[in-house]
Amino acid sequence: MKHTIYTLLFLLVTISVGVTPKVSGAEIEGVHFENTYETDGIQMKIQGTGLFRYLGFIKAYVGALYLEKGSSIEDVLSDKPKRLEVEYFHALKGEDFGITTNKVIAENTDVMTLEKIRPQIDYHNSLYEDVHPGDRYSLTYIPGRGTELALNGKTKGIIKGADFASALFSMWLGESPMNEPFKKQLLGLR
Repeated sequence: MKHTIYTLLFLLVTISVGVTPKVSGAEIEGVHFENTYETDGIQMKIQGTGLFRYLGFIKAYVGALYLEKGSSIEDVLSDKPKRLEVEYFHALKGEDFGITTNKVIAENTDVMTLEKIRPQIDYHNSLYEDVHPGDRYSLTYIPGRGTELALNGKTKGIIKGADFASALFSMWLGESPMNEPFKKQLLGLR
């Protein structure tokens, strides 16, 4: 009898371990981000996750930054693969993204570069759609290919140019980011 009970317990533990789902990734504010992202044969790993608070207290969105394995955060705005995923807690109008993009890129980019990449910025801004709570935008930059803007996994467009990618990612990771605490969290510097 004792042997039978031990055998049953062993089987139950073995079965429960075997069917327990593996959870990989990071979670912040109840939102899950995978540990890695792969595209075009390039594998990126999560560098950090963060919570963006509007006016310091309104939870606006959470995000995750992915960098190519072996990349350094000092090179985050250089011509290297990177990805930013952002999931929203509130509805936002598509045209509001363009207004913010223009303002923050201008704060992080010199005038000559800004003039040069203006067509790319305008095209990028035209791709934005309204978002609802739970929607997720992603920006993925691959050198030689460009920056892909996707909404909920569906590609909206790809914009060429390393200078454009640097300017766009500077909105969150540049000298004058939209939110310094969010930047530090994404870079893993909390």
